[in-house]
Amino acid sequence: MNLPSILGAIGTGVGLIRAVPQLVKLLRAREAFGVSADTAATSSIVSFGWATYGYVTDQPFVTFATGSSGLIFALVTVFALRFGRPVRELRIAPIWLAVLVLVYRFAGGKGLGVALPISVLAANIPQIWTAHKEGDLADLSLGTWVLSITDGLVWGLYSLLQHDMSILVYAVFQLTTSGLIVFFKLEHGKRLGPP
Repeated sequence: MNLPSILGAIGTGVGLIRAVPQLVKLLRAREAFGVSADTAATSSIVSFGWATYGYVTDQPFVTFATGSSGLIFALVTVFALRFGRPVRELRIAPIWLAVLVLVYRFAGGKGLGVALPISVLAANIPQIWTAHKEGDLADLSLGTWVLSITDGLVWGLYSLLQHDMSILVYAVFQLTTSGLIVFFKLEHGKRLGPP
């Protein structure tokens, strides 16, 4: 097993569990304070886009990790809506679904390779906005966003070894935006003080 395969396996593992802490937190709290349903829905769409990209570029680790992550983010979306997030919050997700479908329809895998790295911005910016705007981030999972940072690191190394610029750009955007979300969550925790 070579290094890209090892990183792909690690990335697959991280992809499988990345959204699980958020899902568990929602199911336990039965509330969704500070959780962006738009980010969860867009993350699901983007994950399925990456799964398609992995399939057409013959990168099974990418397909499996992101496809699995897409399913979990879809569940996070459903429960965030069920536990109080308004449906009107879903603004970016339907637009980004249309963008990715049209890009794939007219430009195939190469088009996805250009559009998908930008997708992490479309997915994570609503969560940055929600974390910045809302005073209560109690139900936002720190674990999910720390795993998202790990996801960016692993896929960044993978992309360097595979010479895949699309995955590298994704990794940089994932690290940056997830880092901001972690910052907001930690700052929120400091303001509240110890329990």
